[in-house]
Amino acid sequence: MTISAPFSRTQETVGGRTRAIALRYALSSAGPICISAAHFLAALLFLRAFPRTEFGLFSFLLVIVPFCLSITGSMIGAPVAVAIRQGSIDSVQLAVYLKTNLALGFAAGLSVCILMWCSGAGWHLAAVGGAYGAVMTLRWFTRTLTYARGPAMRVLVSDVLYGSALVGALLLQRHFGLLTPLSAAEVLFASCFVAWLSFGTRYLREQFAAAFAGSLAGYRQIWSEFARWSALGVVLTEFTANAHAYLVTFIAGPAAFAPLAVGALLMRPIQLVLAAIPDRERPAMARLLGGGNYGAARQSVNHFRTAAGAVWLLTATSGAALLLWFPGLILRNGYDHSQALAVLCFFAAITAVRSFRTPESVLLQAAGEFRALAFASLFSSIVSLAATLALLIIAGPVLSLAGILAGEIAVTMRIRAAAHAWMKCRA
Repeated sequence: MTISAPFSRTQETVGGRTRAIALRYALSSAGPICISAAHFLAALLFLRAFPRTEFGLFSFLLVIVPFCLSITGSMIGAPVAVAIRQGSIDSVQLAVYLKTNLALGFAAGLSVCILMWCSGAGWHLAAVGGAYGAVMTLRWFTRTLTYARGPAMRVLVSDVLYGSALVGALLLQRHFGLLTPLSAAEVLFASCFVAWLSFGTRYLREQFAAAFAGSLAGYRQIWSEFARWSALGVVLTEFTANAHAYLVTFIAGPAAFAPLAVGALLMRPIQLVLAAIPDRERPAMARLLGGGNYGAARQSVNHFRTAAGAVWLLTATSGAALLLWFPGLILRNGYDHSQALAVLCFFAAITAVRSFRTPESVLLQAAGEFRALAFASLFSSIVSLAATLALLIIAGPVLSLAGILAGEIAVTMRIRAAAHAWMKCRA
């Protein structure tokens, strides 16, 4: 009995720690998974209601808006994590970040509008899509800031509100025969706007007061020290991850992109989780590194990878099951089943590599090693862009995904090497 008691207490400690870690990642993933499920159901409605060209346009919209979110994360989200590591953020610094967020939201909206128009959307649809991109970008930094300041539960509430409002409104439109490409874009915008407002009047007062009180000149130092390298890394990573979406849409048209979007749709949950969890993990890792607790930071990387792997496994098996046993739920006439399955396999491999790499990438961001991340992404983006373009011309849209996979492998090797070298110097 005297021997087994300490062992029992150890078991309880390990079990409690495991439950705490699982709860932590469950809370971090619940919101993104809710958004992803809403986007999945929305895309499924678009797939069955719209012709291939319109479905391709909406799928393209759901590629370029996450790019805007990544840019926001790199330019102000990641520097906020570094600021947290160095100490608290005063009201002047906060006003700089919030004013920059407004500027980025405007730039994102304008960019999405232009890209949608260039890809074949009418001006009205492009404008509403741009408005959605702008508000989604503003809301994404709000999520990051709320994770840093608390309460984190408000982020989950906002994500659930966005997902439920989006799906509910689209289903009502579908039921009453009112679903059109323009009305669908309006629902995307309205759902995001309501979810952004849910962060409360205190935050909204701060955000809009920054338009008059904040100074973009104060961002110059943030840009020169951190954000320029972080933003460069994100742009290069975007070329590595989504070059096929831009090349296929602009070279072959949105109708040609539609079959690729069907396969990508099934892997969207893990993609959104990998985009959202870093917003919560980056400040936590920054605090550990700032306190010199490198062992705990390394543990956090391993826990992050385990959680990402679990979500990837669930996403990949669910997608494969749907395509193999219930293809009628996903595909409609005009879509090739074997082609969709091949696209799913490519995206499963791509996201598996990305899931393996992302924890080290977040660690380097938390450490402020943005330049190392940018250089790690440079070579891989060249490989990905060249291989994707060549395969698109020679072998067609589906096999062009092999170029994306090659780029992901290249950037993963370099980022892991950079992370291991940084940790080794501090071991």
